[in-house]
Amino acid sequence: MRPGASPAHVAIIMDGNGRWAKARGLPRLAGHRAGVEALRKTVQAAPDLGISYLTVYAFSSENWSRPKSEISDLMGLLKLFIRRDLAELHQNGVRVRVVGDKSTLQRDIRQLLEEAEALTRDNTALTLVIAFNYGGRDEIVRTARRLAQAAARGDIEASAITVESFAGALDTAGIPDPEIVIRTSGELRLSNFLLWQSAYSELVFLPCYWPDFNREHLADALREFAGRERRFGGVAVEDVAL
Repeated sequence: MRPGASPAHVAIIMDGNGRWAKARGLPRLAGHRAGVEALRKTVQAAPDLGISYLTVYAFSSENWSRPKSEISDLMGLLKLFIRRDLAELHQNGVRVRVVGDKSTLQRDIRQLLEEAEALTRDNTALTLVIAFNYGGRDEIVRTARRLAQAAARGDIEASAITVESFAGALDTAGIPDPEIVIRTSGELRLSNFLLWQSAYSELVFLPCYWPDFNREHLADALREFAGRERRFGGVAVEDVAL
């Protein structure tokens, strides 16, 4: 990637819905609803800013520990987003890709996600990767288990498992690693998000809560990324001998 160019793949940890609602004396559901609106605007802005892949952390594998009422609200918002926005996403050339463990999801949720992927499979304007029931460690363990089982069956040689082949067996197979990972809310951690894929990603932490995130916040993050690229010439700092 040339210095100063827009990153092809941006990943976002959409954090702060609950705190946004609490600061306004509103129920958490109001924060999640506002977060969906922020997501909608971000998806609309991404192609104009030169982004080809946008990955969003929609629901982590750890989120199941939240109160049942909140989980029900989140599932309802997912259904609403897909049913209300899928036609527009498809019309705008957005391809939907879902990563995470689908095997434990309720049947209706799994079917909705699969239908969204099938309908938009051939679109090319933007790939929207939805990390749902996703955890980075879980993804790595599931991948290692599948490869170990394949080796035990004799389908592959253990010696044939390389960094490249392992990456090709992850949920994100065929998707380039993100050049930049953005987290809102001011928290300074990855929270089990794309642990393998973000090994060399630039990290940008923003103080705003996710419902307040807009096109200008995204553009600011891209400008910060471009500035880092200019300073380091597009070479990962870890690869520079000091």
